Amino acid sequence: MTVVASPTPSTLPNATPRPQQWVLLGAGHAHVQVLLELARQPLPGTEVILVSPHPRQLHAAMVPGFVAGHYALEDCAIPLEPLVQRSGIRWMERSAIAVNAQQQTLQLDDGSTLHYDWLSINTGPVQNRETIEHTLPGAREHGLFIRPIEAFSALWPRVASMGDDRALRVAVIGAGATGIELALAVRRRLPTAAVTLVCGLEPPGAAYPVKVQQRLQAALKKRKVTVLQDLAVSLKADSVQLGCGADLACDVPVVATGTQAPPWLAGSGLALDAEGFLAVDMYQRSTSHSRVFAAGDVSTRMDRSLARSGVYALRAGAALACNLTAAMAGTALKPHQPPATSLNLLSCGDRYAVGTWGGYSAQGRWVWWLKHWIDRRYVARYAKPGA
Repeated sequence: MTVVASPTPSTLPNATPRPQQWVLLGAGHAHVQVLLELARQPLPGTEVILVSPHPRQLHAAMVPGFVAGHYALEDCAIPLEPLVQRSGIRWMERSAIAVNAQQQTLQLDDGSTLHYDWLSINTGPVQNRETIEHTLPGAREHGLFIRPIEAFSALWPRVASMGDDRALRVAVIGAGATGIELALAVRRRLPTAAVTLVCGLEPPGAAYPVKVQQRLQAALKKRKVTVLQDLAVSLKADSVQLGCGADLACDVPVVATGTQAPPWLAGSGLALDAEGFLAVDMYQRSTSHSRVFAAGDVSTRMDRSLARSGVYALRAGAALACNLTAAMAGTALKPHQPPATSLNLLSCGDRYAVGTWGGYSAQGRWVWWLKHWIDRRYVARYAKPGA
């Protein structure tokens, strides 16, 4: 696909050229790294604007630990204000509701329009309520969605408080890593609850090697999390209807199914993949518009297959900052090639975890402490002003 190069903004003769406007849309893992790079090395002649609605970034890998009661929410948070001040950028606490790649503008949720010369997108995963409602009727009214994390983390303490007063029936729908970790975290926090993992037609952790699946299934069984290998077809006020026709009694259905592309990408004019995610190349650059870059779950690498994982977003941050800077300077971009194998650490609710690296796996308390050290170190690197 041919990349369309946008024209450089013109200036009047003898007038001082206006600064190029670089907009960072979203404060995901990659953009937090970009902010750190900008604090170290500001860009002269460039106005950088961060558009993000929340005052912090919640580290998703620590949310199961928050649910389990190991962490306070503040332990999982990277405040944006110190990073913004250190990098000297402008911050707009807004969300984008539309992108127009032809006009190089964003429409924000307050009705205003923001122009960009360069745009980098790193918004978080989306659970599209309308899409999920079509496949799981009743989800919008009765489901506890895990995205956005800010909303979920605000609601979870209420659920936990209810669970302290009476034995709840909790069903976690979705058996990927997030669903498994959350089911085990709920079990740890609410020991009297009936916790069920509704995992669809495949076993829990089906994307992992067989040995890892066995470890995860053993962890679920040992901690008395009921596993139903069946589809959830609708949600009601007090039950989950299953594909087999039975109703599963349920007070709190946690919707931990896969994520979707943000709806505002559909009419943006940017090249998208078959599922509506932003198509990018080896430089994390849009395959259709050379002044647009992206990283994380909002994008899909078209040159190679990569899982939608925060691990890859973390690694993309430095490359994103490097290539955006190079593109603005007109110098050569550098391919970003993360390793195909990554370390995955899945917590089991208590201070125990399962780890996997390629074809290797392990489990134990030491794996949890490794995960704990990695996660706390990541947050501290950005959260502490002296990091």
